Amino acid sequence: MIKAYAALAPAADLTLIEYDPGPLGRQDVEIDVDYCGICHSDLSMIDNEWGMSSYPLVAGHEVVGRIAAVGADVSHLTLGQVVGLGWHSGYCQVCASCGSGDQNLCAGAQGTIVGRHGGFADKVRAHASSVVPLPAGMDAKTAGPLFCGGITVFNPMVQFEVKATDKVAVIGIGGLGHLALQFLRAWGCEVTAFSSSDSKTLEAKELGAHHCINSRNAEEIAAAAGRFDFILTTVNVKLDWNLYLSTLKPKGRLHFVGATLEPLDLNVFSLIMAQRSVSGSPVGSPATIKKMLDFALQHEIKPVVETFKFAQINEAMAHLKSGKARYRIVLER
Repeated sequence: MIKAYAALAPAADLTLIEYDPGPLGRQDVEIDVDYCGICHSDLSMIDNEWGMSSYPLVAGHEVVGRIAAVGADVSHLTLGQVVGLGWHSGYCQVCASCGSGDQNLCAGAQGTIVGRHGGFADKVRAHASSVVPLPAGMDAKTAGPLFCGGITVFNPMVQFEVKATDKVAVIGIGGLGHLALQFLRAWGCEVTAFSSSDSKTLEAKELGAHHCINSRNAEEIAAAAGRFDFILTTVNVKLDWNLYLSTLKPKGRLHFVGATLEPLDLNVFSLIMAQRSVSGSPVGSPATIKKMLDFALQHEIKPVVETFKFAQINEAMAHLKSGKARYRIVLER
């Protein structure tokens, strides 16, 4: 039996339950969960904001732990190995995306907390192909958020070939943005932070920003017209996207990783006349996750985390809802 913290209804507090996972699949592994990050997506799923939640719902998709059992056909993972598990727990393995190494774009990918139970538990199961070992020397306690927040901001750097000579801006210095600043600075870019809080200016520069712009000050944003090659937006609220488009160079790109639910109001002429692009991306493939972990270890990039015990999970969720988390929350045994 697996013990887990579950929401029994939308927006409910989490309750300790037990469930029987059944026999271990031949290509699956079982992980003893040592740490699990809490992501805003967990909150969205618990509250059924996206309309795809089923209850009881066990969230948690930033898992770090040790392999406790392996299926009969699993040969590349071993008992006791320290691994991580992110948003996906399996892929179809036969579609064009899987065949080209873009498993994260697989239409049949299985979400770790969508239709199955995630890592707010003592154990979690997943297809072995979605589980990535931690590189030797990586701090397991802070690694969990890299498997969602970290790969979400790192993946577009790889997919769109962001160059070390690029001038890049990040909108929103929170759970995603604080990691984006670190990755982009280590990548070699000139980095600007857009933040609605002047109090975060010093923190943003400590995390890697060369420059800061107050996103509530339209004049400051307008003064940056034509400056950036790439803008990464991590926020989930509606902004004046046309104002941000104006800060892109010709052929620049505005890229979304924050789940903004309201439709985008864009001036198409701003795109056409300067050949600008607007795009979005999800988490990355297992291969890109491995590359991200290696890069983070090499450049000493770590999420800034606050820790709670698993038994304090409802306190941790309340802290996330308050908006006061700096910058990621990790549950620990």
